[in-house]
Amino acid sequence: MRILFVSRAYPPVIGGIENQNRDLALWLGKKADLRLIANTRGKTFLPIFLPYAFFKALIFSFSSDILLVGDGVLAPLAAAVGILHPGLKTAAVVHGLDLTFGRRPGFLSRFYRSVNLPSLRRLDRIFAVSGHTREVAIKSGIEPKRITVIRNGIDPSELVTSRRRDLLDRLVGVPTENRFVILRIGRYVEHKGVEWFIRNVVPKLPEKALFVAAGSVVGKRTAGDNDYFPTCERTVGELGLDERVRLLTNLPQADILTLLNASDLAVSPNIPVPGTMEGFGINVIEANACGLPVIAADLEGLTEAVQNGENGTLIPPLDSDGFVAEIRRLMEDPGQLAERRKKASSYAAATFHWNVLSDKYLEAFEEMLTSAS
Repeated sequence: MRILFVSRAYPPVIGGIENQNRDLALWLGKKADLRLIANTRGKTFLPIFLPYAFFKALIFSFSSDILLVGDGVLAPLAAAVGILHPGLKTAAVVHGLDLTFGRRPGFLSRFYRSVNLPSLRRLDRIFAVSGHTREVAIKSGIEPKRITVIRNGIDPSELVTSRRRDLLDRLVGVPTENRFVILRIGRYVEHKGVEWFIRNVVPKLPEKALFVAAGSVVGKRTAGDNDYFPTCERTVGELGLDERVRLLTNLPQADILTLLNASDLAVSPNIPVPGTMEGFGINVIEANACGLPVIAADLEGLTEAVQNGENGTLIPPLDSDGFVAEIRRLMEDPGQLAERRKKASSYAAATFHWNVLSDKYLEAFEEMLTSAS
């Protein structure tokens, strides 16, 4: 099987979709003949990458069986190549924003709604990262028979390192030996719930709790969710939480791994925000792989990333008292926390390892090649 994979978001740029595309390419490449066309220079390079990727994909399509694109942004590329090469099977991985962005006001959203969504409908297969994403895809007009759910994955060997509190201390700027470090990794956008957590949960926690948020800051001219980092900063100052909250931005992967391996607990306190959604929550399973149980909002795709009692706990969204009670329970019972850590890592490795998920992609590809369009 010959797979042509095109990704517009790829390391060394740091982010969930970048890691997803890297690992998907790596594991598919171990099991099939894969050719990769990837943008490794970030969003600012897209105006150059997109036409380059189109012409290169068109050339290589004639020696490929499957064209897979890493997200909905590249759906027009896949659809156009598929029209010019009718014998090629086309597919896309879709995340939450791939489907909800077109609902927003503004020129870019209208363009996306009129070009990208129809392109997604033309493809032979859509790989939704969660059942919730599948339901949104169906509401967007994609035929259910064309949708396959394959969740995001992890490769623990790429994530697990030693538990270095000294490196953590340098990152956060304070000694953490007697602190309980609660980690939130994700972009600084409203629906990730960082500002809500700072305002409604952190003040109710014991003094030794240190909340560390780490993620990318959304560019001012970037399409998608708006930058919420300044709002988070203002809330920390307004509530006088400078000694209890650390906001870290645009860290290299080595620092992200330090946070994942040296913290005590992870949270995903997402809140409902119209026009956007959490397709899955890859930060959850990355934290699990490093031995962190996750307390998450019982919302959207997070409900498929977190299994109550296995790798974390789901709390109703916006329930600050529920988050506080669960965090306190683990802070006050080190034995229970240790057991939860062990269980979370085992569950994530067994359920979300790319070795298993890549086989599911290959099975779907085989079905596409042997069935009628």
